[in-house]
Amino acid sequence: MNSHSFFPLLPVLLFTLSSPLLSLSLPPVPRDSCFRLLEYNVENLFDTVHVPGHLDEAFTPQGSHHWNSRRYWRKLGGLARTIAAAGGAAPVDLVALVEVENDSVVRDLARRTRLARSGYDYAVTCSADPRGANVALLYQPARFKPVHIGTLRVAPPHRGQPPTRDVLHVAGETTWGDTLDVLVCHLPSRRGARWAEDYRNAVCRRMRACADSLMRVRARPAVVVTGDFNAGWPEDCLARHLAARLPEVEGRRLEAEGMYVVSHGLITPRGVAGTYCYRGSWCRLDHFVVNGALLGAAVGGSLYGAAVCRIADFGFLLDDASGAAGGRPAPTYRGTVYVGGWSDHLPLLLTLYPATETAVGRDGSTLSQEDDASREAAGEAKNGR
Repeated sequence: MNSHSFFPLLPVLLFTLSSPLLSLSLPPVPRDSCFRLLEYNVENLFDTVHVPGHLDEAFTPQGSHHWNSRRYWRKLGGLARTIAAAGGAAPVDLVALVEVENDSVVRDLARRTRLARSGYDYAVTCSADPRGANVALLYQPARFKPVHIGTLRVAPPHRGQPPTRDVLHVAGETTWGDTLDVLVCHLPSRRGARWAEDYRNAVCRRMRACADSLMRVRARPAVVVTGDFNAGWPEDCLARHLAARLPEVEGRRLEAEGMYVVSHGLITPRGVAGTYCYRGSWCRLDHFVVNGALLGAAVGGSLYGAAVCRIADFGFLLDDASGAAGGRPAPTYRGTVYVGGWSDHLPLLLTLYPATETAVGRDGSTLSQEDDASREAAGEAKNGR
């Protein structure tokens, strides 16, 4: 698919909206009481042009999926609608995107859909993945100012094994005056059995080493690891190699330099118990993992007091006839059959609170902006996808 040829050697691409018209955001609302991050696997957001050397022929008009401009722009519109609904009255501060092809598709999403009003800037990896798949981060420049953008590239642990997607690392200064480090990953698919598991473990070890390094050098370390892990806790890649634990363990105190899975065990009021549905059963493959300081555990005090995660199970994202509890995500494709949904994954929304705030419940039901988003989604669902 069509990537800019004049950036062939850069591992990560950074783009800024410079037009005054594009930098306009939604009507301002008080947002200093929280900071929000969305993680979303957007299911093969590819453009329609084949790139020599990439295994992307399926997503062309002549390919097996008959992927064309009409379907492409329809999908972009649906993804933009989802991201906007998650924000509600004000845009989500950061949006981690998984399974995007290149800077072109991310630019189209950020600048040529309704999201253009929100004024997102973005960074995208340039991975060695055989299909050309990457990860990206949208960010609100007034709320998050990058001071470092880079990637972690992990070599395959087995000879002859194809490389996986790079991990995107973006460090930025938030409006609270701290530095927030965000790692966005898309770990190898479960189809590769033991080899893929070994690769997932290797990437998680690298991310943990990066997190440990950041927690040693930052005055007030705040680290978020997010993305599609293609694994659930307590599988080894998360529990052993990333060394992530659950925060709600009786008798165990939170550690400032510990890493904690805050997305585990979520169930929405409609019964959705994961972000991906496989053969009628919910799977928890997408995660938010944060260091203890983001949960209020820090020597000498922390800027943060709580981290609340929820599944954004908007009605317009679900196929109620699927048979799964709550309905399953309506995908773009099932196999090579075009369905017309936005993604086979649901988004995760993480809300960080400062130490002076309190959060009630892990489902985020008391958050006014999220309530607004749910009402907006419910209203739009009545009009159909």
